[in-house]
Amino acid sequence: MYNPASPRDPVLRAAAFFVIVTLGFAILRTGGDILAPMVLGLVTGVILAPVTDFLERIGLPRGLSAAAVLVLGVMAIASLVFLAEPLIWRIAEELPRIKFELRSLVNEFRGLVQGLAEMNREVEEALGASSQDGEADDAPAMPGFTQALFLAPLILTQILIFGGVLFFFLLTRKGIYSWLARFIGDRADTEILLQRFTQAERLVSRYFLTITVINAALGTALAGALALIGLPGPFIWGLTAALANFILYMGPMMVTGGLLIAGLVAFDGLMTFLPAVIFLSLNMIEAQFATPAFLGRHISVNPLLIFVSLVVWLWLWGPIGGIIAIPVLVIALVMLNIFEPASDDDQDSDRTAR
Repeated sequence: MYNPASPRDPVLRAAAFFVIVTLGFAILRTGGDILAPMVLGLVTGVILAPVTDFLERIGLPRGLSAAAVLVLGVMAIASLVFLAEPLIWRIAEELPRIKFELRSLVNEFRGLVQGLAEMNREVEEALGASSQDGEADDAPAMPGFTQALFLAPLILTQILIFGGVLFFFLLTRKGIYSWLARFIGDRADTEILLQRFTQAERLVSRYFLTITVINAALGTALAGALALIGLPGPFIWGLTAALANFILYMGPMMVTGGLLIAGLVAFDGLMTFLPAVIFLSLNMIEAQFATPAFLGRHISVNPLLIFVSLVVWLWLWGPIGGIIAIPVLVIALVMLNIFEPASDDDQDSDRTAR
């Protein structure tokens, strides 16, 4: 006899799955201030795990290896912030001129878009067109001291959460893997699950190492091209493009918009669009040829899954979500045994590395 309350009832299971997923998204969305740096710390730990293993193999204790990786990571992030600081201040100083140039551009094309008069008025209001033409508006006010005081504890807390999770994960990750393997499956599955954890760690590390090299080459090429056409701050733009390219889709879009504004400020006529065109051309070469050539052999993920994962995580946690979207997706697919087993060459290289 059919029992609608049976745990095997597909409707009941679907409803339970929907409720669990909804609650999960609600928790992730609500607790983003705490959960986002925690997950980022875990993903960073997975990426840096091979470095910790290398330090342990050369004789450093596990705790000292984890601390060394944490210090090196913090130093790398601080260096990137220091290098990006001139670009931030330059943008802040150029905001009045950028707004004036944008308003002038809108005025020039106004005759071509008469059918969009309402949209033109909204754009003018957004750009501060109430002021007199030819006069640059004052730069928008920076966050006040009181606002900074309110934001500082949250940012400091997130940094501490990230650093603590990263350190303790690197220190105890092998024990965590063993516990999770025993918790998820039975004794017969423990070894298989441990292998999948190791495979996920290896794939994510390889992914980020490869993407880092590709993004560095992209940034270097962009900086050289922008220097040739005379755009101010080419190396800062190259660094920005290399970092933003870690966030798929959204990162290149932001860099393109920034280069459009930079071209508007630095050049006239068609030269205005040249910096953005150069970046889009380089990004197309990277996306269509370089990345598939280097990653396709090891990681082949359906583009729809990548896009959905990126949209969901960006919606949940913003830029941090964009950074962790692909690593989390790869880990999930490995644990579900979606990828094909590693080739003999890969297994031989792994055994040699050990």
